[in-house]
Amino acid sequence: MVPPPPPPPPPPSGGLPSPDDPAAVDAYTSVGHRVLGTTMPVLEVDLQPGQRVVSHSGEVSWLTSTVQMTTQTGGAGQSGFLGTMKRAVSGGGLFLTYYDAVGGPGTVAFATKLPGEIRPIALAPGREYLVHRNGFLAATDQVTLDIGIQQRLGAGFFGGAGFILQRIGGYGTAWIELSGELVEYHLAPGEQLRVLPGHVGLFDAGMPFEIERVKGVKNMLFGAESLFFAKLTGPGMVWLQTLPIANLARAIAPYLPTPDTTP
Repeated sequence: MVPPPPPPPPPPSGGLPSPDDPAAVDAYTSVGHRVLGTTMPVLEVDLQPGQRVVSHSGEVSWLTSTVQMTTQTGGAGQSGFLGTMKRAVSGGGLFLTYYDAVGGPGTVAFATKLPGEIRPIALAPGREYLVHRNGFLAATDQVTLDIGIQQRLGAGFFGGAGFILQRIGGYGTAWIELSGELVEYHLAPGEQLRVLPGHVGLFDAGMPFEIERVKGVKNMLFGAESLFFAKLTGPGMVWLQTLPIANLARAIAPYLPTPDTTP
């Protein structure tokens, strides 16, 4: 099958289109869609017959009767056991679900799991992104998912799974979710930005990226919430999220009930 033409170039600013700007959003996707809500938004995708989108299994929130679901292990550029496991390790799951409009137009919706934002990203050869492991929400059917970066930071960090980023490529449009507010940086050649790893949301896949340990014993013991920084080097675009899930967990932990230890 001949792939569709690549999407149009990004806006001159190099940023992600705002869901409040319909013209910019339409330029990024071949399917109709809208983002509803503010702090807990939901993505609604309108499909015409012959169009389809894909998400990790279990992500759908609602859909009309003309949308048909097909769940499988292969897809998103991966096939076979090894490909499926690579996608699962990168933050997805063993299964993907495809949504097709059958017999007429249909709508399928995907809600965020945390307060934050949903943004579309355009993908084409030479235009790929790395996104945090829980950032992929849905995509058109020729988008690919793979492990971008995997580094172990010790058993106590990121649930023992290490620091993992997904690589999103292929053709078409993907929708990503970033938790909290979205902060954008355009790094000049050679310019560096050090970020606590949980705040890394999305960045251009071609940017140099490395994990470095916090320097200085006092800084390690008293001055930083993490022993590691993610260092990104320009040129390229970086989008940070202000509410890492680990920060949210720490904030609500004191208010959670504890097991009754009374004899």
